[in-house]
Amino acid sequence: MLERVLVVCALLLATQTAGAVTIYRFTDANGVVSFTDQPVRGAEVMKLRERMVERIDSQVRLSVKKANGSDSLYVRNDLYAPVEVELRLAGVKNVVGVSDQVIRRTIAARSNERLIALSPQVASKAMAYKPSLRSIVGDPQRGVSASGFAYRYPLPWVGGPFRISQGANGSYSHVGAKSRYAIDIAMPEGTQIIAARGGTVIKTENAQSGRGANPSGNFVRILHDDGTMGVYLHLQQGSVSVKEGQRVVVGTPLGRSGNTGNSTGPHLHFVVQRNVGLALESIPYEFSQPVQSLPNFAIGGN
Repeated sequence: MLERVLVVCALLLATQTAGAVTIYRFTDANGVVSFTDQPVRGAEVMKLRERMVERIDSQVRLSVKKANGSDSLYVRNDLYAPVEVELRLAGVKNVVGVSDQVIRRTIAARSNERLIALSPQVASKAMAYKPSLRSIVGDPQRGVSASGFAYRYPLPWVGGPFRISQGANGSYSHVGAKSRYAIDIAMPEGTQIIAARGGTVIKTENAQSGRGANPSGNFVRILHDDGTMGVYLHLQQGSVSVKEGQRVVVGTPLGRSGNTGNSTGPHLHFVVQRNVGLALESIPYEFSQPVQSLPNFAIGGN
């Protein structure tokens, strides 16, 4: 099994170094699933993207409080991290108190803040407006100035040695702003994953099995003291051992490596991100000790 995983990971690395390489997935007569860069009868083209999806809608909510003919619009942030929000008001009629129909604000962790108060221009007539809220975790004022190279990350696992199966800017799946500088490390399922930097656990998922509904699989997101965030993805179902709001230090056990979400084989996807203004962006970082890349079997490497 591990041999097959290593070959799969090597194919992923090939797409990173050789440009637009197509990867095929096929099942042989014995039911064994394999991957190759050569077209095979009955094979399907793999179309995988590391789309990091973390729904925070239920933890960052808009509410309207009515009193004395006025409406106060509040945002409640139940996350253990600040969030940047954007409130848009459409179809505004008979309203006083809104000079700009787009309002951006950073809401502190675990807080409930009023964004705006609206009153009717003509008291005898009803106000009309349609609010919509968008939110991104992190404080853009802190995150935008943070540099990943200011801190060298200890290896976020126990055991090994393991190797990088896809590095930064890997064209197979590390293509979007959120994942551009992510690193995938091939390792057996059940490998202990530990915190590579101290901070506060702000988001976890632990119940996903197999590919599931979330491309990130099971994961842990940690807010560092400089405003950056470390994210540990594709963890084993039921293995996450930390809770949201918990403070961790370097070496704190977080969970165990798995093969959940958009994953073609057991590995850890580790990425450092920051909020750059209503958008998460991965930033380059370095481990504190060398980690080798897998040999590039798919294009004749040794």
